[in-house]
Amino acid sequence: MTSDSDETVEQLRLSLVSGVGPRLRQALMLRFGSASAVFRASPAELRETPGIGVELARRLSLATAEIDAEEQLALCRKHGVETLTPESERYPRPLRQICDPPGMLFVRGGFAPRDELAIALVGSRHATSYGLAQAERLAASLARAGLTIVSGLARGVDAAAHRGALAAGSRTLAVLGSGVLTIYPPEHRDLAAQVEANGALISEAPPHSPPTSGAFPQRNRIISGLSLGVIVVEAGLSSGALITARHAMEQNREVFAVPGRVDNRMSRGCHRLIRDGAKLVETADDVLEELGPLAAPTQDAAGQTVHHPAELLLNDCERQVLAAIDGDATNVDSLVAATGLDVAQILSTLTVLEMRRLVRRTGGGAVARRHT
Repeated sequence: MTSDSDETVEQLRLSLVSGVGPRLRQALMLRFGSASAVFRASPAELRETPGIGVELARRLSLATAEIDAEEQLALCRKHGVETLTPESERYPRPLRQICDPPGMLFVRGGFAPRDELAIALVGSRHATSYGLAQAERLAASLARAGLTIVSGLARGVDAAAHRGALAAGSRTLAVLGSGVLTIYPPEHRDLAAQVEANGALISEAPPHSPPTSGAFPQRNRIISGLSLGVIVVEAGLSSGALITARHAMEQNREVFAVPGRVDNRMSRGCHRLIRDGAKLVETADDVLEELGPLAAPTQDAAGQTVHHPAELLLNDCERQVLAAIDGDATNVDSLVAATGLDVAQILSTLTVLEMRRLVRRTGGGAVARRHT
Protein backbone atom coordinates (compact mmCIF):
# COMPACT_ATOMS: atom_id res chain seq x y z
CA MET A 1 0.00 0.00 0.00
CA THR A 2 1.42 3.42 -0.96
CA SER A 3 1.11 6.18 1.65
CA ASP A 4 0.19 9.76 0.79
CA SER A 5 3.80 10.83 1.39
CA ASP A 6 5.09 8.04 -0.86
CA GLU A 7 2.66 9.07 -3.58
CA THR A 8 3.87 12.69 -3.28
CA VAL A 9 7.41 11.45 -3.93
CA GLU A 10 6.23 9.51 -6.98
CA GLN A 11 4.22 12.49 -8.25
CA LEU A 12 7.35 14.59 -7.95
CA ARG A 13 9.40 11.92 -9.73
CA LEU A 14 6.88 11.87 -12.57
CA SER A 15 7.14 15.65 -12.94
CA LEU A 16 10.93 15.31 -13.24
CA VAL A 17 10.87 12.82 -16.12
CA SER A 18 12.06 14.63 -19.24
CA GLY A 19 9.36 14.70 -21.90
CA VAL A 20 6.39 14.26 -19.56
CA GLY A 21 4.43 17.50 -19.74
CA PRO A 22 1.05 18.26 -18.16
CA ARG A 23 -1.01 16.59 -20.87
CA LEU A 24 1.01 13.36 -20.94
CA ARG A 25 0.89 13.31 -17.14
CA GLN A 26 -2.90 13.51 -17.32
CA ALA A 27 -2.99 10.69 -19.86
CA LEU A 28 -0.74 8.51 -17.68
CA MET A 29 -2.74 9.24 -14.52
CA LEU A 30 -5.98 8.44 -16.35
CA ARG A 31 -4.53 5.17 -17.66
CA PHE A 32 -2.84 3.93 -14.46
CA GLY A 33 -4.59 5.80 -11.62
CA SER A 34 -1.51 7.00 -9.73
CA ALA A 35 2.11 7.98 -10.24
CA SER A 36 3.17 4.90 -8.28
CA ALA A 37 1.29 2.68 -10.72
CA VAL A 38 2.93 4.44 -13.67
CA PHE A 39 6.36 3.43 -12.39
CA ARG A 40 5.25 -0.14 -11.76
CA ALA A 41 4.01 -0.52 -15.34
CA SER A 42 6.03 -2.36 -17.95
CA PRO A 43 7.36 -0.54 -21.05
CA ALA A 44 4.78 -2.35 -23.16
CA GLU A 45 1.95 -1.16 -20.88
CA LEU A 46 3.33 2.38 -20.90
CA ARG A 47 3.36 2.44 -24.69
CA GLU A 48 -0.38 1.76 -24.71
CA THR A 49 -0.83 5.36 -23.50
CA PRO A 50 -1.30 7.81 -26.40
CA GLY A 51 1.81 9.95 -26.80
CA ILE A 52 4.18 7.51 -25.07
CA GLY A 53 6.76 6.15 -27.48
CA VAL A 54 9.65 3.73 -27.00
CA GLU A 55 12.13 6.31 -25.68
CA LEU A 56 9.75 7.91 -23.21
CA ALA A 57 8.59 4.49 -22.00
CA ARG A 58 12.26 3.67 -21.38
CA ARG A 59 12.78 6.86 -19.37
CA LEU A 60 9.71 6.14 -17.26
CA SER A 61 10.88 2.60 -16.59
CA LEU A 62 14.30 3.86 -15.42
CA ALA A 63 12.98 6.85 -13.45
CA THR A 64 12.79 5.12 -10.07
CA ALA A 65 16.48 4.19 -10.29
CA GLU A 66 17.74 7.37 -11.95
CA ILE A 67 15.69 10.27 -10.49
CA ASP A 68 16.20 11.07 -6.81
CA ALA A 69 12.82 12.59 -6.02
CA GLU A 70 13.39 12.19 -2.28
CA GLU A 71 16.40 14.51 -2.51
CA GLN A 72 14.31 17.13 -4.31
CA LEU A 73 11.57 16.83 -1.69
CA ALA A 74 14.11 17.24 1.12
CA LEU A 75 15.45 20.35 -0.65
CA CYS A 76 11.92 21.76 -0.78
CA ARG A 77 11.39 21.15 2.93
CA LYS A 78 14.73 22.75 3.79
CA HIS A 79 13.87 25.95 1.94
CA GLY A 80 10.18 26.14 2.82
CA VAL A 81 8.98 25.28 -0.68
CA GLU A 82 5.51 23.75 -0.74
CA THR A 83 4.80 21.04 -3.33
CA LEU A 84 1.25 20.78 -4.66
CA THR A 85 -0.37 18.40 -7.15
CA PRO A 86 -3.86 18.83 -8.67
CA GLU A 87 -5.07 16.35 -6.07
CA SER A 88 -3.81 18.54 -3.19
CA GLU A 89 -6.42 20.42 -1.17
CA ARG A 90 -4.38 23.65 -1.39
CA TYR A 91 -3.89 23.48 -5.16
CA PRO A 92 -5.63 26.56 -6.65
CA ARG A 93 -9.12 25.66 -7.77
CA PRO A 94 -9.10 27.89 -10.91
CA LEU A 95 -5.85 26.30 -12.08
CA ARG A 96 -7.20 22.79 -11.56
CA GLN A 97 -9.98 23.60 -14.04
CA ILE A 98 -7.78 24.33 -17.09
CA CYS A 99 -7.15 21.61 -19.68
CA ASP A 100 -3.44 21.24 -18.86
CA PRO A 101 -2.88 22.02 -15.16
CA PRO A 102 0.70 21.68 -13.90
CA GLY A 103 1.33 18.20 -12.51
CA MET A 104 3.43 19.73 -9.73
CA LEU A 105 3.56 23.26 -8.37
CA PHE A 106 6.47 24.51 -6.29
CA VAL A 107 5.40 27.40 -4.07
CA ARG A 108 7.25 29.85 -1.83
CA GLY A 109 4.81 31.85 0.25
CA GLY A 110 1.28 30.53 0.00
CA PHE A 111 -2.19 30.81 -1.50
CA ALA A 112 -5.18 32.39 0.27
CA PRO A 113 -8.91 31.92 -0.45
CA ARG A 114 -9.13 35.51 -1.73
CA ASP A 115 -6.63 34.63 -4.50
CA GLU A 116 -9.55 33.20 -6.45
CA LEU A 117 -10.36 36.88 -7.01
CA ALA A 118 -7.27 37.42 -9.14
CA ILE A 119 -6.44 39.37 -12.28
CA ALA A 120 -3.27 39.09 -14.37
CA LEU A 121 -1.35 42.09 -15.69
CA VAL A 122 1.26 41.34 -18.34
CA GLY A 123 3.14 43.21 -21.03
CA SER A 124 6.47 44.06 -22.57
CA ARG A 125 9.81 43.60 -20.85
CA HIS A 126 10.87 46.76 -22.72
CA ALA A 127 7.91 48.89 -21.70
CA THR A 128 7.83 52.64 -22.14
CA SER A 129 7.39 55.00 -19.20
CA TYR A 130 3.70 55.19 -20.18
CA GLY A 131 3.32 51.40 -20.03
CA LEU A 132 5.06 51.14 -16.66
CA ALA A 133 2.93 53.93 -15.21
CA GLN A 134 -0.32 52.38 -16.46
CA ALA A 135 0.61 48.91 -15.19
CA GLU A 136 1.43 50.20 -11.72
CA ARG A 137 -1.66 52.45 -11.60
CA LEU A 138 -4.07 49.71 -12.69
CA ALA A 139 -2.50 47.08 -10.44
CA ALA A 140 -2.75 49.37 -7.42
CA SER A 141 -6.38 50.31 -8.20
CA LEU A 142 -7.45 46.70 -8.72
CA ALA A 143 -5.55 45.60 -5.62
CA ARG A 144 -7.26 48.26 -3.51
CA ALA A 145 -10.59 47.01 -4.86
CA GLY A 146 -9.75 43.55 -3.50
CA LEU A 147 -8.21 41.62 -6.40
CA THR A 148 -4.97 39.66 -6.16
CA ILE A 149 -2.51 40.71 -8.89
CA VAL A 150 -0.84 37.93 -10.92
CA SER A 151 2.18 38.44 -13.17
CA GLY A 152 5.51 36.88 -14.10
CA LEU A 153 8.20 38.85 -12.19
CA ALA A 154 9.83 39.79 -15.51
CA ARG A 155 11.37 43.15 -16.25
CA GLY A 156 9.05 45.90 -17.44
CA VAL A 157 5.27 45.60 -17.07
CA ASP A 158 5.37 42.49 -14.84
CA ALA A 159 7.56 44.16 -12.22
CA ALA A 160 5.43 47.32 -12.33
CA ALA A 161 2.28 45.24 -11.74
CA HIS A 162 3.77 43.52 -8.69
CA ARG A 163 4.99 46.86 -7.31
CA GLY A 164 1.57 48.42 -7.78
CA ALA A 165 -0.08 45.62 -5.79
CA LEU A 166 2.54 45.83 -3.05
CA ALA A 167 2.20 49.62 -2.83
CA ALA A 168 -1.54 49.12 -2.28
CA GLY A 169 -0.81 46.70 0.56
CA SER A 170 -2.42 43.82 -1.28
CA ARG A 171 -1.57 40.31 -2.40
CA THR A 172 0.33 39.40 -5.53
CA LEU A 173 1.39 36.11 -7.16
CA ALA A 174 4.44 35.69 -9.40
CA VAL A 175 4.67 32.74 -11.80
CA LEU A 176 8.30 32.11 -12.72
CA GLY A 177 9.98 30.68 -15.80
CA SER A 178 12.73 29.39 -13.51
CA GLY A 179 12.68 27.48 -10.23
CA VAL A 180 11.49 29.34 -7.14
CA LEU A 181 15.00 29.19 -5.65
CA THR A 182 16.56 30.65 -8.82
CA ILE A 183 15.14 34.15 -9.15
CA TYR A 184 15.27 35.60 -12.65
CA PRO A 185 16.08 38.29 -13.47
CA PRO A 186 18.56 38.41 -10.57
CA GLU A 187 17.97 42.11 -9.90
CA HIS A 188 14.41 41.19 -8.84
CA ARG A 189 15.50 39.21 -5.76
CA ASP A 190 14.27 41.93 -3.39
CA LEU A 191 10.99 42.21 -5.30
CA ALA A 192 10.62 38.41 -5.17
CA ALA A 193 11.10 38.48 -1.39
CA GLN A 194 8.32 41.08 -1.10
CA VAL A 195 6.02 39.01 -3.32
CA GLU A 196 6.71 35.91 -1.22
CA ALA A 197 5.84 37.84 1.96
CA ASN A 198 2.59 39.13 0.44
CA GLY A 199 1.52 36.22 -1.73
CA ALA A 200 3.53 33.54 -3.48
CA LEU A 201 6.29 32.68 -5.92
CA ILE A 202 5.11 29.81 -8.13
CA SER A 203 6.75 27.51 -10.67
CA GLU A 204 6.20 24.08 -12.19
CA ALA A 205 9.97 23.68 -12.58
CA PRO A 206 12.11 22.13 -9.80
CA PRO A 207 13.36 24.75 -7.31
CA HIS A 208 16.89 25.25 -8.68
CA SER A 209 15.94 25.11 -12.37
CA PRO A 210 17.57 27.86 -14.47
CA PRO A 211 15.39 30.00 -16.76
CA THR A 212 14.99 28.53 -20.23
CA SER A 213 13.41 30.16 -23.28
CA GLY A 214 10.80 27.41 -23.61
CA ALA A 215 9.67 27.72 -20.00
CA PHE A 216 8.34 31.26 -20.34
CA PRO A 217 5.60 30.61 -22.94
CA GLN A 218 4.67 27.46 -20.99
CA ARG A 219 4.35 29.34 -17.68
CA ASN A 220 2.01 31.88 -19.30
CA ARG A 221 -0.87 29.40 -19.20
CA ILE A 222 -0.44 29.30 -15.40
CA ILE A 223 -0.61 33.09 -15.16
CA SER A 224 -3.91 33.13 -17.06
CA GLY A 225 -5.15 29.95 -15.38
CA LEU A 226 -4.85 31.51 -11.92
CA SER A 227 -6.81 34.57 -13.01
CA LEU A 228 -10.35 35.66 -13.84
CA GLY A 229 -8.92 37.63 -16.73
CA VAL A 230 -5.73 38.98 -18.30
CA ILE A 231 -4.91 42.64 -18.88
CA VAL A 232 -2.27 43.34 -21.53
CA VAL A 233 -0.81 46.75 -20.75
CA GLU A 234 1.79 47.23 -23.48
CA ALA A 235 2.93 44.71 -26.07
CA GLY A 236 4.44 44.52 -29.52
CA LEU A 237 3.09 42.09 -32.08
CA SER A 238 5.65 39.43 -31.07
CA SER A 239 5.32 39.93 -27.30
CA GLY A 240 4.92 36.91 -25.05
CA ALA A 241 2.04 38.80 -23.42
CA LEU A 242 -0.05 37.91 -26.47
CA ILE A 243 0.60 34.23 -25.74
CA THR A 244 -0.85 34.79 -22.27
CA ALA A 245 -3.88 36.47 -23.85
CA ARG A 246 -4.34 33.50 -26.18
CA HIS A 247 -4.18 31.09 -23.23
CA ALA A 248 -6.79 33.23 -21.45
CA MET A 249 -9.16 32.95 -24.42
CA GLU A 250 -8.66 29.18 -24.60
CA GLN A 251 -9.32 28.92 -20.85
CA ASN A 252 -12.51 30.98 -21.11
CA ARG A 253 -10.98 33.88 -19.19
CA GLU A 254 -11.63 37.53 -20.01
CA VAL A 255 -9.08 39.45 -22.07
CA PHE A 256 -8.47 43.18 -21.59
CA ALA A 257 -6.05 45.60 -23.23
CA VAL A 258 -4.85 49.12 -22.46
CA PRO A 259 -4.65 51.35 -25.55
CA GLY A 260 -1.52 53.32 -26.35
CA ARG A 261 -0.21 55.77 -28.90
CA VAL A 262 -1.00 54.78 -32.48
CA ASP A 263 2.56 55.58 -33.57
CA ASN A 264 4.16 53.40 -30.89
CA ARG A 265 5.03 49.84 -32.01
CA MET A 266 4.69 48.73 -28.36
CA SER A 267 0.96 49.47 -28.61
CA ARG A 268 0.28 47.35 -31.68
CA GLY A 269 -0.34 44.11 -29.80
CA CYS A 270 -2.88 45.79 -27.51
CA HIS A 271 -4.64 47.49 -30.41
CA ARG A 272 -4.87 44.18 -32.28
CA LEU A 273 -6.43 42.56 -29.20
CA ILE A 274 -8.98 45.37 -28.97
CA ARG A 275 -9.85 45.00 -32.66
CA ASP A 276 -10.29 41.26 -32.06
CA GLY A 277 -12.75 41.85 -29.20
CA ALA A 278 -10.69 42.44 -26.06
CA LYS A 279 -12.23 44.90 -23.62
CA LEU A 280 -10.58 48.33 -23.74
CA VAL A 281 -9.40 49.29 -20.24
CA GLU A 282 -8.96 52.78 -18.84
CA THR A 283 -9.79 52.22 -15.16
CA ALA A 284 -10.20 49.42 -12.64
CA ASP A 285 -14.00 49.78 -12.92
CA ASP A 286 -13.79 48.73 -16.59
CA VAL A 287 -12.32 45.42 -15.45
CA LEU A 288 -14.55 44.74 -12.45
CA GLU A 289 -17.73 45.48 -14.38
CA GLU A 290 -16.78 43.16 -17.25
CA LEU A 291 -15.84 40.09 -15.22
CA GLY A 292 -18.61 37.52 -14.95
CA PRO A 293 -19.91 35.66 -11.90
CA LEU A 294 -17.45 33.41 -10.09
CA ALA A 295 -17.64 29.67 -10.71
CA ALA A 296 -18.02 29.27 -6.94
CA PRO A 297 -18.40 31.88 -4.19
CA THR A 298 -15.23 32.92 -2.39
CA GLN A 299 -14.22 35.34 0.35
CA ASP A 300 -12.77 38.81 0.02
CA ALA A 301 -10.06 40.35 2.21
CA ALA A 302 -12.66 41.16 4.90
CA GLY A 303 -13.96 37.59 4.96
CA GLN A 304 -17.24 38.47 3.22
CA THR A 305 -18.71 36.08 0.66
CA VAL A 306 -18.38 37.28 -2.93
CA HIS A 307 -20.34 35.85 -5.88
CA HIS A 308 -19.25 38.39 -8.49
CA PRO A 309 -16.10 40.58 -8.73
CA ALA A 310 -18.27 43.68 -9.28
CA GLU A 311 -19.38 43.31 -5.65
CA LEU A 312 -15.94 44.62 -4.70
CA LEU A 313 -17.04 48.05 -5.99
CA LEU A 314 -20.05 48.31 -3.67
CA ASN A 315 -20.37 50.53 -0.63
CA ASP A 316 -21.86 49.30 2.66
CA CYS A 317 -25.42 50.31 1.74
CA GLU A 318 -25.25 48.57 -1.63
CA ARG A 319 -23.80 45.42 -0.04
CA GLN A 320 -26.61 45.41 2.53
CA VAL A 321 -29.32 45.60 -0.13
CA LEU A 322 -27.65 42.98 -2.33
CA ALA A 323 -27.38 40.58 0.62
CA ALA A 324 -31.14 40.87 1.16
CA ILE A 325 -31.97 39.87 -2.43
CA ASP A 326 -32.69 36.21 -3.08
CA GLY A 327 -32.08 34.28 -6.26
CA ASP A 328 -35.86 34.42 -6.73
CA ALA A 329 -37.89 37.61 -6.97
CA THR A 330 -37.64 39.95 -3.98
CA ASN A 331 -39.91 42.99 -3.76
CA VAL A 332 -39.11 46.45 -2.44
CA ASP A 333 -41.23 46.04 0.70
CA SER A 334 -39.20 42.95 1.66
CA LEU A 335 -35.97 44.90 1.14
CA VAL A 336 -37.21 47.77 3.32
CA ALA A 337 -38.08 45.31 6.08
CA ALA A 338 -34.77 43.45 5.80
CA THR A 339 -32.47 46.49 5.66
CA GLY A 340 -34.29 49.26 7.52
CA LEU A 341 -33.60 51.64 4.62
CA ASP A 342 -36.34 53.85 3.18
CA VAL A 343 -37.93 53.23 -0.20
CA ALA A 344 -36.01 56.03 -1.95
CA GLN A 345 -32.67 54.59 -0.78
CA ILE A 346 -33.70 51.09 -1.86
CA LEU A 347 -34.75 52.24 -5.33
CA SER A 348 -31.58 54.27 -5.96
CA THR A 349 -29.44 51.38 -4.72
CA LEU A 350 -31.25 48.90 -6.96
CA THR A 351 -30.44 51.14 -9.93
CA VAL A 352 -26.73 50.92 -9.09
CA LEU A 353 -26.90 47.15 -8.64
CA GLU A 354 -28.72 46.76 -11.95
CA MET A 355 -26.15 48.94 -13.75
CA ARG A 356 -23.40 46.73 -12.33
CA ARG A 357 -25.31 43.69 -13.64
CA LEU A 358 -25.65 42.16 -10.20
CA VAL A 359 -29.46 42.09 -10.17
CA ARG A 360 -32.23 41.93 -12.76
CA ARG A 361 -35.82 43.14 -12.79
CA THR A 362 -38.37 40.33 -12.70
CA GLY A 363 -41.57 42.35 -13.12
CA GLY A 364 -43.98 43.87 -10.65
CA GLY A 365 -41.20 45.96 -9.10
CA ALA A 366 -39.32 42.86 -7.87
CA VAL A 367 -35.63 42.02 -8.44
CA ALA A 368 -33.45 38.90 -8.31
CA ARG A 369 -29.73 38.22 -8.29
CA ARG A 370 -28.10 37.59 -11.65
CA HIS A 371 -26.39 34.20 -12.05
CA THR A 372 -24.94 34.82 -15.51
